[in-house]
Amino acid sequence: MKISFFFFLLCVSSTLFAQTEQPHNIEYDKYFEDQFYLGISYNELINKPSGVNRRNISVGFYGGFIKDIPLSYNRKFAIGLGIGYSFNVYNHNLQAINNSNSVSYQIIPDDVSLKKNNVNLHTVELPLELRWRNSTPDEYKFLRVYPGVKFGYVFSGNSKYVSEEERMVFKNTNINKLQYGLTLSFGYNMLNMHVYYGLNKLFNDDAVLNNQSIDIKPIRVGFIFYIL
Repeated sequence: MKISFFFFLLCVSSTLFAQTEQPHNIEYDKYFEDQFYLGISYNELINKPSGVNRRNISVGFYGGFIKDIPLSYNRKFAIGLGIGYSFNVYNHNLQAINNSNSVSYQIIPDDVSLKKNNVNLHTVELPLELRWRNSTPDEYKFLRVYPGVKFGYVFSGNSKYVSEEERMVFKNTNINKLQYGLTLSFGYNMLNMHVYYGLNKLFNDDAVLNNQSIDIKPIRVGFIFYIL
């Protein structure tokens, strides 16, 4: 009697589980979201030393590929792991001077006929995102929120100074090769914002101004465009 009752419960449980289990939909197996991206940003520096100011607008351009790895059956939750490239310019009045064995820094006087003074970075980037979106296999207009982190390796970083009297461009060895920060992408359909907040310094500890470490960090805010 007990054995018969046990098999009865087992059959009922199996039936209920089969009823609650979602039917397999082959469409959900085939679609992945937002795997290619392109973007443009407005760049700013924070933690600037006293007297250091932005000169002209600083911009950046970036793009790459992100592998979308769904975490749920309906693909609304996913992890994104990718690789990309960015070019970023930071315009300011902090002049880098290339000496024989080191780089020194000074604030450019206001009376100098300055045309251009910036740091520009070419970076290979590795974004990692936790993704939420309310998309479906046949719905292309949807909300998305993608918080994450981004690691970057600066394979080329230059300082540039151009005035009426002088032009100087050189590879700045004080630039931190490894850059990393927090990211957030959010928006609807084609209109999406992207924010990057740098967690480490743009320059290493060898960069000093008036015997004080230059602890500036980058912030980038702009638009990002996703392609399936």
